[in-house]
Amino acid sequence: MQMEKLQQDMIAAMKAKDKVRKDAIATLVSAAKKAGIDAGCRENIPEEMVNQVIMKEIKTVKEQIDSCPDSRQDLKEEYQARYDIFQEYAPQMMSAEEVEKVILEKFGDVVASKNKGMIMKNVMPELKGKADGKVINEVVAKLCQ
Repeated sequence: MQMEKLQQDMIAAMKAKDKVRKDAIATLVSAAKKAGIDAGCRENIPEEMVNQVIMKEIKTVKEQIDSCPDSRQDLKEEYQARYDIFQEYAPQMMSAEEVEKVILEKFGDVVASKNKGMIMKNVMPELKGKADGKVINEVVAKLCQ
């Protein structure tokens, strides 16, 4: 996701007076800007960094939904609306089949060792942000059997 697209969508939500959407997108924009400042690229925030921030925010709001008591239905609905909006901007994740194909193509020699730790160490930098860590872990465990 490009930073400019997020900012344009936030402005559009402001003009439409959609407070929930504006607040959710503003959260993503500010988190991405903070990550950019921390990394020293304040002006040109790379798309990968924005995607990482989006995934982190999705994980955070998912935890909020899961930990919210049932008696606070208003909060749960707010978190769910935010989660749904974040999902619109989430990068497309690879499926288990795609992950397995990439691992076998690029890391076939490491997979032959059946050493799960070594495989994960080599695979994670390549697939980080492209596939869910749980999916990668499951595929590697299957390949190590």
